[in-house]
Amino acid sequence: MALIEQDVMVTTKYGKCPAFAVCPEAPGPYPGIIFYMDAPGFREELCNMARRIAKRGYFCLLPDMYYRLGTCRFDIPRRNDQMSVVIRAAMNSLTNADVTDDTAGLIAWLDAQDKVSDGPLGCVGHCMSGCYITTVSGRFPTRMKAAASLYGVNVVTDEPDSPHLLADKIKAELYYGFAATDGSVPANVVPDLTAALKKANVKHTIETLPGTLHGYCFAERAAYNNVASEHSWERIFDLWDRNLKKT
Repeated sequence: MALIEQDVMVTTKYGKCPAFAVCPEAPGPYPGIIFYMDAPGFREELCNMARRIAKRGYFCLLPDMYYRLGTCRFDIPRRNDQMSVVIRAAMNSLTNADVTDDTAGLIAWLDAQDKVSDGPLGCVGHCMSGCYITTVSGRFPTRMKAAASLYGVNVVTDEPDSPHLLADKIKAELYYGFAATDGSVPANVVPDLTAALKKANVKHTIETLPGTLHGYCFAERAAYNNVASEHSWERIFDLWDRNLKKT
């Protein structure tokens, strides 16, 4: 499928957020998807994943969420302990409130695009953005209708802005794919998240993929698990197709 892709600037409450936008070349329109990056930041690997989303009939917007820090690019194949310190610092510079503010700008930008369908939107987030897809589902319930998290962190915390506390505001259908071995996700997260979503009657699927490690969807990492990755991809596309595409 031929694609149209471009580097764009999205106006947010804070300033100008660089982003990668991609959609099918055919006229459309297409449902909008916001792709929230993982902790290692904006890179070609994520752009390739955005292209895969577009090829399934979506308009995908991938923002550089570290734009408040300037331009951050990490040489992930050469990652070492020192680089990991910087990545964690960049990750921790973001708050749920920051991402909520940014998402308002991202939604406004999508709404202005002729090739984006009116109405419901979807989103996906890996790693650090598992909490953000949950937060924006609660903060933008009239727009966000299908959200997915892969090995998401900080979805359930002891903080007052813990994303799972927004469950009663969420109108989206949610998918969470957790890794079987993940030191970033405490044992209480899955049961606590499940209980919160069930109590709020949020339609959801939560699964832990056997034999997987954190990052199992990233083909360029040692943790990559092709079977689990493809399973989660199809779960996500099915989620979006059901909720975002008009029949």
